[in-house]
Amino acid sequence: MQLKFASYNIHKAVGLDRKRDPDRILSVLHEINADIIALQECDRRFGQRESVLPRARIEDSHYRPIHLGIRPGSLGWHGNTFLLRRGIEAVDTDPLILPTLEPRGAVRIDISHMGQRIRAIGMHLDLSGFRRRHQAEAVLSHLSSCEHDCPTVVMGDTNEWSSTGGMLRLFGDDWHTADCGPSFPTRRPIARLDRIFASHQWKCIESGVHRSFLASRASDHLPVWATFSLDS
Repeated sequence: MQLKFASYNIHKAVGLDRKRDPDRILSVLHEINADIIALQECDRRFGQRESVLPRARIEDSHYRPIHLGIRPGSLGWHGNTFLLRRGIEAVDTDPLILPTLEPRGAVRIDISHMGQRIRAIGMHLDLSGFRRRHQAEAVLSHLSSCEHDCPTVVMGDTNEWSSTGGMLRLFGDDWHTADCGPSFPTRRPIARLDRIFASHQWKCIESGVHRSFLASRASDHLPVWATFSLDS
């Protein structure tokens, strides 16, 4: 089994031209062509926190949004959600509250694919290193308390500028990090803020940062991706 995972902070669909363009984001997602995509900043921050990606336009693509049912018109939880390739269905979803002073969250999904249960978490961590570590600890604690033990991928905007320290130390021997590359800022990427971690059951086939004409303008982050294989 091989699956392609991707993570993308879409900056509320506002590009470097300061225009909100959801169709541009959806076009970038089509270019990435992943099976499971974690999105960050997919909802407006204030008011009803409506989705910046119209659900109807997503339904017209080969992706399907997961259903969280938290707020009418909202696609995610504190801006975090997943899109799944058509034909891949979530069997369980769980929004997570992360410890912080400002609203932060993560989303867990379990899917069943080719008879195998697979788990993924999408997250957007704090700017503060102290809070980032507590949030990563909360994510790992949640995983350890889940009823089913299964191959897992954790991904998102970590806001971690360090290459080896900070919250990265929490992902020990049971995890490996896909070598995607720098994804921020879009114009001249120097920081590996967007990361993908995989549990020991996975083998990374290839990984990278998605670069294209559209991606270079659609958000202040570039998408990252990794293809993993899982032995039967």
